[in-house]
Amino acid sequence: MTPPNRQARMVQPRLRRPARLGLAAGGLALALLGGLALRPALRVSALAFGQGGDPAEMATPEATDPDQATGVALPENPALPRQADGRHYPLVPGDAAELAELLTAVETALRDPATPAGQLPRLGHQQQVIYRQLSREPARSEAVLALLDPAWRSVAARHLAARREFLSMQRRSRPLAALPAWRIIQPAPAEELLAHYRKAAAATGIDWEVLAAINLVESGMGRIDGVSVANAQGPMQFLPTTWAQAGVGAGDIRDPHDAIQAAARYLVRRGGLQDIRKGLWGYNNSDYYGRAVLLYASLLRDDPQAYIGLYHWEIHVNTEAGDLWLPVGYAQNGPIPVSAYLQQVPASAPPAITPAAAAAAATP
Repeated sequence: MTPPNRQARMVQPRLRRPARLGLAAGGLALALLGGLALRPALRVSALAFGQGGDPAEMATPEATDPDQATGVALPENPALPRQADGRHYPLVPGDAAELAELLTAVETALRDPATPAGQLPRLGHQQQVIYRQLSREPARSEAVLALLDPAWRSVAARHLAARREFLSMQRRSRPLAALPAWRIIQPAPAEELLAHYRKAAAATGIDWEVLAAINLVESGMGRIDGVSVANAQGPMQFLPTTWAQAGVGAGDIRDPHDAIQAAARYLVRRGGLQDIRKGLWGYNNSDYYGRAVLLYASLLRDDPQAYIGLYHWEIHVNTEAGDLWLPVGYAQNGPIPVSAYLQQVPASAPPAITPAAAAAAATP
């Protein structure tokens, strides 16, 4: 998700404070919310830290050899089952110091213009799984946060806070016993989605960062091709009845461009220009949802390069067998029992927790 063996030139990120935080869909967000050696060899530019940069300029760097080293030795276990693309479920060190070092290296590499495009998926997925695990482990997350540089601490704290909003949102929901009838597909290119968000922002006044955050939590930026239990559809998860309202939907509910423009118009209709929290409540009747979206939006606003990591997040669902990874290529015409799916694709299951991680998680 950097050429190896170069001396690191570390530049501290200059991040502003997060913004204060105050039913288009019955969306998919709730289902989604469900021995380490590091060799950082990174060039970090001013562009990487929101000083006038454009994330699209880093979304497709020239070096695209997927076998080229990232400069970060991600945790590996050759015994783990692999997905069709050769990747295994990201591993998270149990030791807080190792984990803080890994997280710093991953966050930095995601913003480094020298990181090959072919490495961004692994880096983004590693970032995602770290935050998903830490969000459930308050003691270990506090230990890791204390070891981070203050700027990265602010980034990590907002990621964890957003994830915990969704955990609160789903606390009364049982883990899934069966996986949904979805297809997981490649999203539109990062720069294309970014252009859609910005076009909608220019037309309506709704911040592009908010639209990107909604696209992330509703469908993994378009990875989920499926219909929710409430019949919400498309990358922004619109109910057909909402889409049909005058001045909201136009074009194809499943087209990223059309859906993003419609989402911005709907947020305006629901009062988003006067109070974005009110607009988000109209999109999904949950304060947890609104706070999570605004936390992700604040990360993008303070550091547009954060978009690169978020774009490469994978689809995870909370099940009775743990936090399952549904990769691109997952396709089910009907619900499938979790146990049956894991017999077919064991690489989707999280690795057994290590004794060190278990001990850290249990520390009061």
